[in-house]
Amino acid sequence: EVQLQASGGGLVQTGGSLRLSCATSGFIFGDYGISWYRQAPGKERERIACIANNDGSAQYSHSLKGRFTISSENAKTTVFLQMNSLKPEDTAVYYCAATDLGGSNWCWLDDVDYRGQGTQVTVSS
Repeated sequence: EVQLQASGGGLVQTGGSLRLSCATSGFIFGDYGISWYRQAPGKERERIACIANNDGSAQYSHSLKGRFTISSENAKTTVFLQMNSLKPEDTAVYYCAATDLGGSNWCWLDDVDYRGQGTQVTVSS
């Protein structure tokens, strides 16, 4: 059974930091890229970052301006999202998703093979 479980969300003040985790199981971790998405009420889903688990190549949304960092720990099949300098507009449900890389190291792909439940991040002003 494939599982992606996001955790680490919570309430933080503007300027604070959070570290989200995406624990995965049930698929060959190194064959997949993991993306973090977020969705705020009334807004479209937004992809934030992704990482190719075969070589660690990462891609980011330009809107983040370097505030977020994605990383992975292959031994634990877990991907992290370090979020710094948080702003109220970062408030959203954050979730992770897995996409088969097909042998590539390019993770910014449109297809999503597996998606997990989200974790709420709330940034107070």
